[in-house]
Amino acid sequence: MKENAKKDEISFETALNELEGIVRKLESGSGDLDKAITDYEKGSELIKLCEKKLNAAKLKVEKIVKGQNGEVKTEEFEA
Repeated sequence: MKENAKKDEISFETALNELEGIVRKLESGSGDLDKAITDYEKGSELIKLCEKKLNAAKLKVEKIVKGQNGEVKTEEFEA
């Protein structure tokens, strides 16, 4: 299985938790430089994945509105 396919299967929450762990490790300053660089690169990929998933979710969001004649309908949500 390709690496990108594996990444897309990760949920937003899992990716965010993993990213938070990487941030904590990097902020602590523990470990060697090579590991920190690898973690930073992985964190960058997780950020991209989270942004991709958020953008996809944003496209799916609709708002419920009440029309002038009392009917209820959905419209595209505008931020």
